[in-house]
Amino acid sequence: MPPVLMWFRSDLRLADNAALAAAARQGPVVAVFLRCLPHWRRHGHGANKLDFWHRGVAALGEALAGLNIPLLHRDLNDFAQAPAALLAIARELGAAGLHFNHEYPLDEVTRDRAVVEAFQGAGLGAWGHHDRVAFAPGELLTGKGDVYGVFTPFSRAWHRRLSGERLALHDTPAPQAHLPIAADALPALPALPALEDTPIDGRQWPAGEGPAADRLERFLRFRARHYAEQRDMPAIRGTSELSPYLALGMLSHRQCLQAVLTENNGRLTEGDPGLAAWVNELVWREFYQHIAFGFPRVCRHRAFQVHTERLAWRDDEAGFAAWCEGRTGYPIVDAAMRQLVATGWMHNRLRMITAMFLAKHLLIDWRRGEAFFLRHLVDGEFCANNGGWQWAASTGTDAAPYFRIFNPTTQSRRFDPNGRFLAEWLPELAALPAKARHAPPRDRLRELGYPPPIVDHRAARTRALDAFASLKAG
Repeated sequence: MPPVLMWFRSDLRLADNAALAAAARQGPVVAVFLRCLPHWRRHGHGANKLDFWHRGVAALGEALAGLNIPLLHRDLNDFAQAPAALLAIARELGAAGLHFNHEYPLDEVTRDRAVVEAFQGAGLGAWGHHDRVAFAPGELLTGKGDVYGVFTPFSRAWHRRLSGERLALHDTPAPQAHLPIAADALPALPALPALEDTPIDGRQWPAGEGPAADRLERFLRFRARHYAEQRDMPAIRGTSELSPYLALGMLSHRQCLQAVLTENNGRLTEGDPGLAAWVNELVWREFYQHIAFGFPRVCRHRAFQVHTERLAWRDDEAGFAAWCEGRTGYPIVDAAMRQLVATGWMHNRLRMITAMFLAKHLLIDWRRGEAFFLRHLVDGEFCANNGGWQWAASTGTDAAPYFRIFNPTTQSRRFDPNGRFLAEWLPELAALPAKARHAPPRDRLRELGYPPPIVDHRAARTRALDAFASLKAG
């Protein structure tokens, strides 16, 4: 029986993997991973994400070896080389075809279509599977037949049409007979010259589906039932911390939702409020996948709300540098940015605060912040990152108008009332009384070694409102 190729990308797991399960049903499997470092770098992925990806592939290779599935590696410069590279492997091995799981940003869709065409042109099969989402893009549409552009009606439709069949887990393949095909050694991750984003210590984010499953279990056991009230508190470990594993498919959304059903008496939307709130976040992740596919302009550095492309963003290099380096004079912003650079991760509430500060207070193009986040985040994923940034900048899918502008100091007092998070990341403020850390006394800034605010909140808010209002007038 000829072998079948399984092309791994951002689905680095054996359990509940739609394409892998289908390939194993068809014949003996040979796995392939195409590393496209130059392409990924051009598209903004930073060292933290690439290092986590590299370690995830290494863990995947070890797991595949336990099933006698060899993993082959190829280094490419560009996605455009993928069809020829995969077809060459298929011909060399006499493979019957190729299985893969769909990805939804424009470049990935274009790449996958080219691969399918190449295989079909060679008389070979190529089968894509919708593994990252419960509903394939195009399955959930408005009453007018359009892709949903607002989350709440999308979420209602998602829950209304969800079935047990869509959440059924795919079988993990059983060990297969040994193939006379040697696995490739994983090429070392090369140095990333001329860049400042040196990878963080990988021990903070152990890679692979084993650590992902462990984190899911710990979250459900210790934090999930407090998620609704603690997820916005950066000083508390109240979030799932599963986003890196979901981004690279070391854990599936079905595994997460099945775990919630088990913990919540078979319910996703009612019952425990913490579990229901977390499910809502998983639906947001799927929503942004649909947005990328249904509105491909967002994959071309375009705004979802087209009229906002006329907005006059400010050219403020000093302000951008202060934001990047955590010295804006707004402690919650600065602490969050320092957390990002030091750890490769940022608490979700803080992502909203810092993004809105850049786009609204400084009126700097959101695309610059989006790129900075993607460069540093270990969980950097185009769809979620782009969607979050456009939400914060009021250029995206949010149904609320542009006048939502967070007051950073108010946010800080509300979500870090004792200033614990501020003290951790801004040691120069740790000696201040807790309540004073949110807005340090101006007469003590020089003594503390902390900068004054680079912009006044009220003035910045007025400037942003005027800028957005001018779009409606024009």
